[in-house]
Amino acid sequence: MKNAVKNSFVGIFSLASVMLFQSCSDDNDPVVADGDASLRIMLTDAPAAYDEVNIDVQGIEINRGNGLEPMPVLNPGVYNLLDFRNGVDTLIADADLPSGTISQIRLILGPNNTIVVDGVQYPLETPSAMQSGLKINVNQTLVADRAYTMWLDFDAGRSILQTGNGSYKLKPVLRAYTELTNGRIEGTVLPAAANATVYAFNVLDTFAAIPNSDGFFRISGLPADTYSLLFDADSTTVYRDTTITGVGVTFGNVNNVGTITVPQ
Repeated sequence: MKNAVKNSFVGIFSLASVMLFQSCSDDNDPVVADGDASLRIMLTDAPAAYDEVNIDVQGIEINRGNGLEPMPVLNPGVYNLLDFRNGVDTLIADADLPSGTISQIRLILGPNNTIVVDGVQYPLETPSAMQSGLKINVNQTLVADRAYTMWLDFDAGRSILQTGNGSYKLKPVLRAYTELTNGRIEGTVLPAAANATVYAFNVLDTFAAIPNSDGFFRISGLPADTYSLLFDADSTTVYRDTTITGVGVTFGNVNNVGTITVPQ
């Protein structure tokens, strides 16, 4: 089972994702201009066992049926994806848009994409086919006078390919989710010396988290279902893997599994 879970995790997923947008109505919502809809795009990350994975975010474009239109990026430049794991995210775009249907979103990357492995920085080669942007096909209607938030989960672990000559290539794998499609599992795994990776899996998919130094982990963007959690201890330690089952996930809620102690 452990090998099956890991093999599932390293499988490459399709970049094209169907995205649903959740209309928000709390006191923290942005002010929406009359007749427009507000769209906020957040960047977050699934884990990777590297020192840094730096992507150069330069632009976002949307297609509402009349060709591509720019959506301004708040702070264009290099983002270390590993800064945004275990529930951490950052706002990269926020704009009022005319109501209507969005058919595609493109994330435009610049040339300054790098990876740091064991303290050494390497360039991340980007396929020429992606120079026009990372395409995410959608079919979503934005309703006037409502606010929407969408997360782009840039899976650093699945997006990096190491070649035979020691170079690294960027083959981006993205998930997109909103509050409507955001199931979450969180908890704490101890002791830190076990250096455990957490896998949440069901019959269809596997998701992962590398806990913070205090053991806290959060896996976001999970489809509603029942999951098993594998706490995979580092094989170089004296600790053993452990699994818990029957962890339910519902959209818009966080299932806190408490503190899990990995046995010796």
